[in-house]
Amino acid sequence: MSPTPREQLRDLIAELAVVHGTVTLASGKQAEYYVDLRRITLHHRAAPLVGHVLLDLLEEVGLGAGEIDAVGGLTLGADPVAAALLHAAASRGQDLDAFVVRKEGKAHGMQRRIEGPDVAGRRVVAVEDTSTTGGSVLTAVEALREAGADVVGVAVIVDRGTGARERIEAEGLSYHYLYGLADLGLA
Repeated sequence: MSPTPREQLRDLIAELAVVHGTVTLASGKQAEYYVDLRRITLHHRAAPLVGHVLLDLLEEVGLGAGEIDAVGGLTLGADPVAAALLHAAASRGQDLDAFVVRKEGKAHGMQRRIEGPDVAGRRVVAVEDTSTTGGSVLTAVEALREAGADVVGVAVIVDRGTGARERIEAEGLSYHYLYGLADLGLA
C-alpha cells in the first residue's frame, strides 16, 4: 500500500526540512532544531503536496474554496504556501485567489500593503509555513482586517506547540495545522 499524500508530505518534511542545531527563531526563542519549511514549499515534489494536503484540511474544517475567497499571509513564509493552495484549487476547477501581505506598506507605486486581488469584503484564511508564537500570522491578520477582509481562520503546515494556537484563538480565529512536532518525531 502506497503512502497517502499527507504521509508523503510528512516524510519529505522530516527528510528535507528538519535541521538539527541551536537556532534563534523569529520569535526570539532558542530551539535545538529548525524546521526550514522553505525547503519544502519551494521543492518540486513537496510544493504540490503542500497545496493539496492543506486544501484537503481546509475543506475538512469547512474553509475550502467554496467557503473562502483567498489565502495568503505575511511575506515570505506564507507566499509559497498561498501559491500552492491557489494552484491546488485551480487543478480541481475551484476558484481561490492568493495575496501577499507586506511587512510594511510601499512608499511608491500603488502603496499597497496587500498585493494581489483586493481582499476588502472577502472571506480569507491567513496562512504561514510554521508558527511558534503566532506573531507573523497575526501581523498579517491585523493588516487584512484593516484592509476590510473577513479573516475566518489561520492555517499552517507545522505547529511548534509553543503558544501560537492560543494566541490566534484568543483573536477569535480558528487555527488549523497539518503536523505537530510529534508527527515529525521532534516531541
